[in-house]
Amino acid sequence: MLIFNPDSDPALAAQLNRLLDAQAGALEQRRFPDGESYLRVHSDCQDQDCLILCNLFHPDERLLLLLFLADTLRDCGARSVGLVTPYLAYMRQDKRFKPGECVTSRPFAKLLSGAFDYLVTVDPHLHRYHSLDEIYSIPSRVVQAAPLIAEWIQARIPQPLLIGPDSESEQWVSHVAELAGAPFQVLQKERRGDYDVSVSLPDLDDAAQRTPVLVDDIISSGRTMLETLNHLRAAGLPRAVAIGVHGIFAGDAYNQLTEVADVATTACIPHLSNQIDIAAPLADAVRELLAEREQH
Repeated sequence: MLIFNPDSDPALAAQLNRLLDAQAGALEQRRFPDGESYLRVHSDCQDQDCLILCNLFHPDERLLLLLFLADTLRDCGARSVGLVTPYLAYMRQDKRFKPGECVTSRPFAKLLSGAFDYLVTVDPHLHRYHSLDEIYSIPSRVVQAAPLIAEWIQARIPQPLLIGPDSESEQWVSHVAELAGAPFQVLQKERRGDYDVSVSLPDLDDAAQRTPVLVDDIISSGRTMLETLNHLRAAGLPRAVAIGVHGIFAGDAYNQLTEVADVATTACIPHLSNQIDIAAPLADAVRELLAEREQH
């Protein structure tokens, strides 16, 4: 297998190379003066299973080169072309809320489905979709972060109280809590804008002797977590831990959060907060999908 890493996540790429007994694919990339991209594959792809690792947390900057690379690998004789994207972009817009809005998750899924043979990701934002199969026409595997987060909590936090910031998080946070053997609470959130969020208070009677652990799938503006953390501080609770699967940290979100909590994320998006490893389950998912291809 050859693993190509066009978006520079060297740590995760090195782990996948080792776990999958793969070689690093050689790429040449540059931009012409007019801004267009130049791409050349230096590795021999003929009859090879090729895998692209591409974190799509800034999709508009990465998508075009990703599609060029997938097409080039296929044109150079690759036996299969798969995509590992720990953060799958354009999943939030899953409904037309106002007339004329683009339901971006659907055309994005069509683009990736047309370019790849299979897809591996971590905890995509499935709200109104029950599975990726509703919009993706290629085989996919979703690596669940809950067991990884639960293991991390068990190893580091003696008496945690897990807190979900809103009703959407209940099923997810309850799963982490069950695996970690810890109690949990789910708060109520009201969002009035991208940076205007109010959150209800947790039941403080259950929280007094425990370390609050806020868990969410995406930390973007951080407003939801900050609102909750400020409530916890005002109530005199111990310093909290904030855990995110996908740490986007728009603007100054990370600095604001670290002032009031210890912050940890999975390695889905490269960031100094990464503490929870994802490489092994990603590699397992790739093996499963390739084995299914062999059977067919």
